[in-house]
Amino acid sequence: MGKSLGEALPEEMARVRDEVMPAYREVGAPGAFALEMMRQALDGAAKALAGGDTIAAAHWYGELKGFSL
Repeated sequence: MGKSLGEALPEEMARVRDEVMPAYREVGAPGAFALEMMRQALDGAAKALAGGDTIAAAHWYGELKGFSL
């Protein structure tokens, strides 16, 4: 059985924050735009979780899944 969105979203947030963002920080200025997009997605995901907004949480989960190394 798969994970619920309430379980998967925080894990995806941690992946982006702890794995993806540091790699983009190392790049310097060329990674700045992507880092800002990641920050916005993390903020949106946190607000969706806090507010119990399932539709927004699903949207931000998809956005976060799109960030890779």
